[in-house]
Amino acid sequence: MISVEQLTAPVAEHGEGPVWCARWPGLRWVDMLAGDVLELDSGTGEIRRFPVGTVAAALRPRAESGVVLALERGFALADDDLGRITPLPELWSDPGIRMNDGGCDPQGRFHCGSMAYAETPGAGALYRLNLDGTVNVELTDVTISNGLAWSPDGRTAYYADTPTQCVDAFDYTPESGLSQRRTAIHIPEEHGSPDGLTVDADGNIWVALWGGGAVHHYSPDGTRLGVLHLPVSQVTACTFGGPTLTDLYITTSRQGIDPITEPAAGALFRASPGVTGQPALPYRGMF
Repeated sequence: MISVEQLTAPVAEHGEGPVWCARWPGLRWVDMLAGDVLELDSGTGEIRRFPVGTVAAALRPRAESGVVLALERGFALADDDLGRITPLPELWSDPGIRMNDGGCDPQGRFHCGSMAYAETPGAGALYRLNLDGTVNVELTDVTISNGLAWSPDGRTAYYADTPTQCVDAFDYTPESGLSQRRTAIHIPEEHGSPDGLTVDADGNIWVALWGGGAVHHYSPDGTRLGVLHLPVSQVTACTFGGPTLTDLYITTSRQGIDPITEPAAGALFRASPGVTGQPALPYRGMF
């Protein structure tokens, strides 16, 4: 059995969106509803907190330097040390809707999906920030947009709208974007609900299970290959990192959790599952 190590105290109310970039001091992830980016310095073990807005939904490195962010109602650009945040125009005005999770495609465009605070069915959408700063709506009728990652050959994208209990696959081309949506993985409700996900260098999918206390490992045909068990129920997302991309970092949430029953909820965890991940795809916009 692969062991899972707790790396931090429960530092996030709602930890999400871990991402590794070699030019940063270490792993970054978000404390989403606090509006903060967290950073674990891989050299010193120090945890730093960077306020970026009312919501910090997701972040990815830019290709040369800097960071792209998804905030409450749109996107933003920042420098690498997150000292200067430049919000882009808001995409909607409804205060009941917020961004939730996202990632970059092989062409360097940043995608992020939204959801209603009340989890209203169909109230969200999936947006794409293009290289010139324009924004497209890629999907509508989304409830809780989560987990967008690409296969190693860049031809398949994996996506979870959490209440569907499915991870869906899309065909992907630079010209057409996402197409031919179909179910890749179905997760029984008793195992939890699909949240954030990542794809390793072999093309297999690792899915964090909200309410399931685990990360599941699947082949592209939906066969479950393994399970990583955590001591907390609300497992939110995972990514590969470390110098050789062989560490799987896992974020968790303590929203609504009794700290007596789950004292580690909100901590960051790490496993070494014996496979290699893919580098984070950067945002390549130059505007």
